[in-house]
Amino acid sequence: MERIRACLIALALASLCCVAPVRSSASNHRYKAGDEVPLYANKVGPFHNPSETYRYFDFPFCSSAPVKEKKEALGEVLNGDRLVDAPYKIDFLSEKDAEIACKKKLTKEEIAKFRTAVSQDYYFQMYYDDLPIWGFFGKVDKEGQADPRNYKYYLFKHLVFEILYNKNRVIEINVQSDPNAIVDLTGDEPIDVDFMYTVKWKETDTPFEKRMEKYSMSSSLPHHLEIHWFSIINSCVTVLLLTGFLATILMRVLKNDFIKYAHDEESADEEETGWKYIHGDVFRFPKHKSLLAAALGSGTQLFTLTIFIFILALVGVFYPYNRGALFTALVVIYALTSGIAGYTASSFYCQLEGKNWDLDPLEKGLDISLCQAAAQSVTIKCTFKSVPLIITAIYASNDGVTRRQLWQHLRDLETYFGSLPWILGGDYNIILHSKENSDYELTGPILTPDMKDFQDVTHDLHLQDHFLWSFIQMEQQATTIFYFKEA
Repeated sequence: MERIRACLIALALASLCCVAPVRSSASNHRYKAGDEVPLYANKVGPFHNPSETYRYFDFPFCSSAPVKEKKEALGEVLNGDRLVDAPYKIDFLSEKDAEIACKKKLTKEEIAKFRTAVSQDYYFQMYYDDLPIWGFFGKVDKEGQADPRNYKYYLFKHLVFEILYNKNRVIEINVQSDPNAIVDLTGDEPIDVDFMYTVKWKETDTPFEKRMEKYSMSSSLPHHLEIHWFSIINSCVTVLLLTGFLATILMRVLKNDFIKYAHDEESADEEETGWKYIHGDVFRFPKHKSLLAAALGSGTQLFTLTIFIFILALVGVFYPYNRGALFTALVVIYALTSGIAGYTASSFYCQLEGKNWDLDPLEKGLDISLCQAAAQSVTIKCTFKSVPLIITAIYASNDGVTRRQLWQHLRDLETYFGSLPWILGGDYNIILHSKENSDYELTGPILTPDMKDFQDVTHDLHLQDHFLWSFIQMEQQATTIFYFKEA
């Protein structure tokens, strides 16, 4: 009896929990008036180069010490997102008018950093309740000025947030910069800046389930598709014409061969020519069976991966600005379909009567070993067919003092490896020559201490510049270079 009573009490408590109202939180996107809604600053970068991005607080915006970072999922990390708490506090249904986020005194170096960003049309990205918003750092006044040295640079210091809501949910958010609240960055004198923001709330009838349609429509850009129809049709017609020409030529050749081989008595003593001469080659096995089988297995896996991604896209799993969902799906599905690659490769290798099951596609001719792993570089040694090669991947620090530790580490590696061939590649975060600076026309030839250190290490290690890919970045201090040192 006591057991039955205890079970009934537990069942009653469980039912009360089930009918209890759902709490307001960011996880279910339901809020009450005055609740804190998460606002994260993500990344910044030049508008004309989406692949070049930086952390939001790499620039001297308002920040709290220490900066609180959001715990990110795998897809967000792969997508390059680095979410941190934004300096603006926007509670649900709480309006603000010209609220001061912080007061900051910009130094000469900070002004130069902002000025460079404004000249390159830098934008910032934020997320409010998982809704993306964008805005520009500032503007360049070129009116009546032909010489770039006479341009004026302004920083926006007042952001206006307009938020649409439906009952207890956030539906849409937009941000605009007040064109009248600007700071002149043309000079180098220190400036006192009051970073401000305004929050306005408006009610809407748009349901929560349709709040992402705005981004779906803007991302598909149907008006651009109409422009490319002529190119698509032209390409299709070209392919069809070339296919027809090749088919006509092939049919004529085969027709002549069939007529020739139809008279067996006349051609018995003649040497075989044409397609009949090589018809037996299709039944001969290739030399590198394992390599062909591995390529077929990998191709099958990638094809299966593509099919699964298309299926997930059709059922609506992916939508614009769903942070990292596509990358997460790629990693998970690629791992799950690895068995397909193995089965396909081994099955095809068996059909080719392969017998060396214990050998890899490169016949165990490649050996890779880790030599050094440091904070700014990783070095491996590759040996193929008894030929050694040293490869160093580099991601240098933005700080010049820390970067000098990398230069000394490279000198130590050069002493350790001696005359072995050496390839160095990566992001050195410093330019080698002043001509690589995008503002070279304004600044002219300059040689900073950091550039001098970079030139010294390339000279000391006898490195040859074989490939150079320069970014236009926030201080023109980022260059991806591949060097090769001959044996």
